[in-house]
Amino acid sequence: MIALDPAARANTTVINHPLVQHKLTLMRKKEASTNSFRRLLNELAGLMIYEVCRDMPLQDVQIETPLETMTSQVIDGKKLVFASILRAGNGILDGILNVVPGARVGHVGLYRDPNTLQAVEYYFKMPKNMEERDVIIVDPMLATGNSAAAAVARLKQCKPKSIKFLCLLTCPEGINTLYKEHPDVPVFTAAIDRELNDHGYILPGLGDAGDRIFGTQ
Repeated sequence: MIALDPAARANTTVINHPLVQHKLTLMRKKEASTNSFRRLLNELAGLMIYEVCRDMPLQDVQIETPLETMTSQVIDGKKLVFASILRAGNGILDGILNVVPGARVGHVGLYRDPNTLQAVEYYFKMPKNMEERDVIIVDPMLATGNSAAAAVARLKQCKPKSIKFLCLLTCPEGINTLYKEHPDVPVFTAAIDRELNDHGYILPGLGDAGDRIFGTQ
């Protein structure tokens, strides 16, 4: 079992709200149907994005209530980009867009070579003016960390203002790999599981997130 680097752990936020942990437990169950897995993922993503956006900057705007004019605060959602690592990352998008509907969406197409477990890029599309935007990369699993590190490296070429990484599950190997290559990218997750198996799957985990989202098992 690989030890978790203390610095990498300090860079990782585990969202341990009771509702998050409850829904994650239901998702882990092997008997969970495709329909229930999708629904729970949607709900869980919506809950987790609150914590990820906790330090987002606000700006003052003038509005009129039914009684008077006042100055209040808003987030500029159009400056935020959710970058989905295909294909499983798309399962998180609906839940977080329900909470931040003004955000732009980008996609990073990566697949894991079954022999080397290294990430191979096949698609990349982001909004314009990325240098003005904050990016939250979404992928249900941070396993080996190779795909996450490759996605971050690719996004850094667009020079965004900041990058965060949101996942449901991770493990020491994934956190260590991402931190070693990108110590400036904080990770937000619902759980840090024990380890990876020989095939690069998180244990105890919840299986292949993409297969469970799209019913392709």
